[in-house]
Amino acid sequence: MSKNIRNKIPVLSFYSGGGFMDMGFEKAGFEIVWTNEFDETFAKLHAAGITSWRKSIGNATEAEIFNTKSITEISSEEIVNEAFPNGKPRDFGMIGGPPCQDFSINGKLKGFSGERGKLTVIYFNKILELLPSFFVMENVTGLVRRKETNDFLNKLLKRIKRKYNVDSKILNSLNYGVPQNRERVFFIGVRKDLLKRKIKSNWFPFPVNEQNNDVIKKYGWADKTPFGETPIRPLNLKIELCVESCLVAPESELKIYNANEYFPLRTNLNKLLNIQEGETNRPSFKRLHRYRYSPTACYGNNEVHLHPYQNRRLSVREALRIQGVPEGYILPSELSMSKKFKMIGNGVPVPLAEAIATALKNFLDKISEMKK
Repeated sequence: MSKNIRNKIPVLSFYSGGGFMDMGFEKAGFEIVWTNEFDETFAKLHAAGITSWRKSIGNATEAEIFNTKSITEISSEEIVNEAFPNGKPRDFGMIGGPPCQDFSINGKLKGFSGERGKLTVIYFNKILELLPSFFVMENVTGLVRRKETNDFLNKLLKRIKRKYNVDSKILNSLNYGVPQNRERVFFIGVRKDLLKRKIKSNWFPFPVNEQNNDVIKKYGWADKTPFGETPIRPLNLKIELCVESCLVAPESELKIYNANEYFPLRTNLNKLLNIQEGETNRPSFKRLHRYRYSPTACYGNNEVHLHPYQNRRLSVREALRIQGVPEGYILPSELSMSKKFKMIGNGVPVPLAEAIATALKNFLDKISEMKK
């Protein structure tokens, strides 16, 4: 193992999915040493996608899901033995985004009593059992915006705060260069004995992208346009914040991996022609606008956004681009397309994950310097 790899802080990844948060942390200089994903197809997609991405940047390390059992069946001792065969190091971290459907307004709102909601409790339990130097947890904003779930969350955090300084903030992907208006809440925890000083509220320097801060209000975004017409691009609008930057031209579909994978439209095509470009305020058949951001990467059961000006849904590659996933991340064509879109939709946009990871790394570096 090279010197620079040894010096990287090891990280345990829970509920790893497609590894989008893992990518962000690797790009920021951490080392993912253990992953967990219960869904068998997600695990295969993760291994293929992360391996191909690493190879595209000159890293020949094969990716794999280290443990595919349900996290409810994995003991902390088992995690330590798999991740750290030579013994648990002094410094390591935990990252994860527990499944959030029980907190989402689009879910059943069962909160912590739901099966998926309980996985958030288990994640906090693992933190107290493993005692990492730091942890990151990502979830939907419903976790903190609904009174009943927020009250229970605060009880969980009260236990965590006995050993950790914890801060949280709601961040929007669009403000970090991703063409997606998607808010998520992030919790950052650093073990108290590492800081050795009194911490005030709002202590963590959550990243702010000055170039893209509050861009929803900053720009004049395009309005709805009848399907088939060519809208005028608003002046001074950054194209990288628009869906247009993610679209694949028909002549390029066979040249770009995962670009020709999209669900066929099985409804009345004439009916779809009446759906305007930018008409996303619908329960289904949401059509994106080329000169606007997407509300999500994808949604629902096999419901993927309609292409702005082609009569089809978005492709796997286009959905990946909306999540800020690098082109070197390639998914096997033979695996389930439904699973691909579900996995993509569940992920944390890579640029946002990298921004969080970089801010955390800089913060930890400062702590280390202060101890010298």
